[in-house]
Amino acid sequence: MTRLDRLFRFPGAVRRDPAIEAWMRDHDAELGMMARRWFDVMRGCGGDVREVLHDGHPTACVDDAAFAYVNAFRAHVNVGFFRGSELPDPDGLLEGTGVFMRHVKLFPGRDVDTKALTNLIEVAYADMRQRVRAGCP
Repeated sequence: MTRLDRLFRFPGAVRRDPAIEAWMRDHDAELGMMARRWFDVMRGCGGDVREVLHDGHPTACVDDAAFAYVNAFRAHVNVGFFRGSELPDPDGLLEGTGVFMRHVKLFPGRDVDTKALTNLIEVAYADMRQRVRAGCP
């Protein structure tokens, strides 16, 4: 088993994390609303979705294995994917050069392909669900 085979796990992930609700209240302006919208898509992926506030940003997990996150910065929101480098991205939304991580940057006033981003989130969830069910460590 190599480092590349391992999942990023959060044993403390819960169905609804009060710390995430506090984060959302603290980010209630336009960027916060954008982040909430996409985190709600993550939450809606399945009954096994759990969440945790990791490194100051809301993180969605399949059981305890992280698959996506949101974060609000000064001028944009990131919708990030923990195994994003392995996701199909036919619409070219993903950015980043890390071994695993990729993200989509969202800016107020700019259109986003909601269907393509929703699909990325759903594919990331399905991919992680398959990894968890296969017993990946």
